Amino acid sequence: MNVTLFGAEAHTLKPLIQDQPSLTLTEDPGDPGDVIICYGGDGTLLSAELKWPNIPKIPLRNSRRGFRCISDPPDQVIAQLVENTLIPTEHLKLECQITHADSSRSTRNLLAINEFTVHMGHVNAAVRFKIWFDEEPFGDSSDAEIIGDGFMVSTPFGSTAYFNEITRGTFWSGIGVAFMYAREKTNHVVLPEDVMVRAEITRGPAILAYDNAEEYVELAQGDRLHIKRFPEPAIILAPKPSDG
Repeated sequence: MNVTLFGAEAHTLKPLIQDQPSLTLTEDPGDPGDVIICYGGDGTLLSAELKWPNIPKIPLRNSRRGFRCISDPPDQVIAQLVENTLIPTEHLKLECQITHADSSRSTRNLLAINEFTVHMGHVNAAVRFKIWFDEEPFGDSSDAEIIGDGFMVSTPFGSTAYFNEITRGTFWSGIGVAFMYAREKTNHVVLPEDVMVRAEITRGPAILAYDNAEEYVELAQGDRLHIKRFPEPAIILAPKPSDG
């Protein structure tokens, strides 16, 4: 089995991998059966998923903040990897297609395991947008336009992060949509996972952020987003929970 180590201090795990004859270190994962061992916190896991999407990840905690990470000793987890006793869990991912009103800007497709967030581009100017769930417009105003700081589209995996900070709630299935300081009376909603969320910027500027990616995507009036379930899930391997 090929193993890739990822994280600021992941090199310290090399002796544990080298002690296992059935494991081979690689810096170029992608073959069937390859595994990424993330050594850090939740951000390390997100970065690894951005870099190597849909390859199984083992998130080992090496941080004070690692809600999604395994706190068991690394040698024990690696031994379970060799024994093939780690339990895989599939997590829904989202795909966002960005179509710009400016035809000189290329259409882009991005992936996220946590969330996509659209936020006003200027701190002193609200963003205006319209949003649809499949073909149904959302919002109470006559023109269905929403004015506020922005909105977020989250997975269940991401609902324990920024989505929870906004809504003070989490969810376990579906796709969550939260609104930030909207003037209109808007409630946060959780949709079935087969629903497409469509949005259009009616007045910018705005920016799109996703997971912990370093880049922001600038959005302007007329830019459109199509956010839906990505067919391939993120896969996380973890020890079986103890009976006690």
